Amino acid sequence: MNIVLIAGSNRRNATSTKLLRYMGEALRKRGANVKLIDLYETPVPLYSPDAEETDANTEAMVRTVGEADAIVLATPEYHGSISGVLKNALDYMGSAEFSGKPVLSVSSSGGAVGVSSLTHLQAIVRNLHGVNSPEWLSLGGDARHFAADGSPADAAVRQRVERTLDSLLRLAELLRPNAAGVKIG
Repeated sequence: MNIVLIAGSNRRNATSTKLLRYMGEALRKRGANVKLIDLYETPVPLYSPDAEETDANTEAMVRTVGEADAIVLATPEYHGSISGVLKNALDYMGSAEFSGKPVLSVSSSGGAVGVSSLTHLQAIVRNLHGVNSPEWLSLGGDARHFAADGSPADAAVRQRVERTLDSLLRLAELLRPNAAGVKIG
């Protein structure tokens, strides 16, 4: 199973990106083929519908998401919403990349939790024709600490990540085009 993770922060060592790296390793241990797109390391230009060409980072991102069986989107919570960096990246894509695919929303917030950003992200996913995972994950406050090995310092957070990933993988199996032997489309 191909799973793409998009880290939507424009900050070095963002906790949302650290969480995605940890999730990527956990998914690899479950046998998934994981690709992390870190928008800090591989930025995409501001979206313009008038642009006639796209750059290599954008082309690779769109192609990778299009080939994915499942998607994980992570954002810091800024002013009660998702980051501009992630929104900009999502503006390059549409139903061709997201339709019928399970999407897990993840956030990191300086406050208790980033529910507003998760709600906004799920609305965007619906408009892209993705299928929102019934689970979501938000790290806030003290839950945003990571150990030297890259794992969340809090055992309860690690357990929550495991349950959330299990839910995503179950949904991805259900939504695979030929999971029930039925041709879709």
